[in-house]
Amino acid sequence: MKHPRVCKWYCHKCNKTTDHNVALYKKGKERTLSQGRRRYDRKLRGYGSQPKPIFHKNAKVNKRCMPIITCKECGIKSYKAAQRLKKFELV
Repeated sequence: MKHPRVCKWYCHKCNKTTDHNVALYKKGKERTLSQGRRRYDRKLRGYGSQPKPIFHKNAKVNKRCMPIITCKECGIKSYKAAQRLKKFELV
C-alpha cells in the first residue's frame, strides 16, 4: 500500500485540521539489564537447551504496521489504527 508522507488530519491539541507527517512505528532497542532478559539469559546458561519451544509454523504472511502521525504545528504525536499489510510504502 502506498501512503503519502504528509496528510491532513484532525489535531486534538490544536483543535483543528492540520498537516501531519507520517512515519512507521519501529520497535526500540531491547534493554539488556531488564528483569525478563536477565531471567532468560540465566535459563540459557549451562547444559540445558532452549527453555521454551521456538514457534516455526508461521501462518500469517503479512505484518501489522502502525503509522505514527506528527502534527507540523504543535509537534504532538499520535498513532493510527494498525493494519495488516504485506508492504507499506511512504511516497
